[in-house]
Amino acid sequence: MQSFYEELVSHGILKPLTAPVEGMVVREGSRNYVAPQGISSVVKYYLEQSGADVSYEQQVTHISLRDGRWEVSRKAGPPEQFDVVILTMPVPQILQLQGDIVNKSPEIGPSVVVHTTVTFGSEHLDSDPAEVQQIILSHLQRIVPSLPEPSSIKCQRWRYSQVTRAVPNCPGQMILHTQPLLICGGDGFTRSNFDGCIESAMSLAQAVKPHLQQFQSQAAKLPLDLL
Repeated sequence: MQSFYEELVSHGILKPLTAPVEGMVVREGSRNYVAPQGISSVVKYYLEQSGADVSYEQQVTHISLRDGRWEVSRKAGPPEQFDVVILTMPVPQILQLQGDIVNKSPEIGPSVVVHTTVTFGSEHLDSDPAEVQQIILSHLQRIVPSLPEPSSIKCQRWRYSQVTRAVPNCPGQMILHTQPLLICGGDGFTRSNFDGCIESAMSLAQAVKPHLQQFQSQAAKLPLDLL
């Protein structure tokens, strides 16, 4: 596990956390890191290392079994078929097979993100957003009284961002169908931190590996026509 952190630190993707964080629980022997370029830089780093062909902004709406393969339908564009499908979105969205549409602001400028604790979020999940926003802003004003008046505020209810009840026994992944393979994973199957994501990814890799070897074996047995 430590080798993942060492690699990311050596490439400047992660740096040790030195700034104080109010309310942070410090566990003996634990180390905390920050991603200076944003947490997306961690994902981008591994995608570049993999050499995978990545398609973004693809909202999956249906997954159907067609002639021994998975047919994946998207909100826009024709469906495609795959031998293996891995789902890593939050578990409630796996069950609903719906994705969130992210509206990005065209304005460019400095911004501040205020993230509450898991306990606060779960206690106020169904509260009036305006009341919760005022509670957060009042507390922020006490912590950073010199913070200028923001031009706009967006209070986002992160219903799926933190895992409060993981899958029992934390298996890291769950196979929904064997042939063809349909498997899900993510921190909902471990715990909601970077270690949990790594553990799930490694568990997914071990589960998918035999299926990839099976495809390679089948490809090796295909007849070769020489022209």
